[in-house]
Amino acid sequence: MTDPGKFNRRLVLEAPVETADGAGGVTRSYAAVATLWAQVIPVAARGEVAAGALGAAVTHRIRLRTNPDITLRHRLRDGARIFRIVSMRERDKRFLDLDAEERTD
Repeated sequence: MTDPGKFNRRLVLEAPVETADGAGGVTRSYAAVATLWAQVIPVAARGEVAAGALGAAVTHRIRLRTNPDITLRHRLRDGARIFRIVSMRERDKRFLDLDAEERTD
């Protein structure tokens, strides 16, 4: 059973917004849709090179109350930190566990 008192982080749920770029493609940005209480648990980190820059990918498990509107296309934000949702699974029909990656440079 999850202790609701451990939900000590306010994360902003963001949904993708795609606009035409005039050349047949789209430009993706994100818009805030909700603010949620969550528990963020670091799981692992690995160094990597992305676009020629050294950095790290940090994996987190994010637990929050079940929300049927969340999909893998959404992301979560904590200030300047961005968590990309990789997978999700229901826990006890009351909570949702998200595996998320955060890129740090």
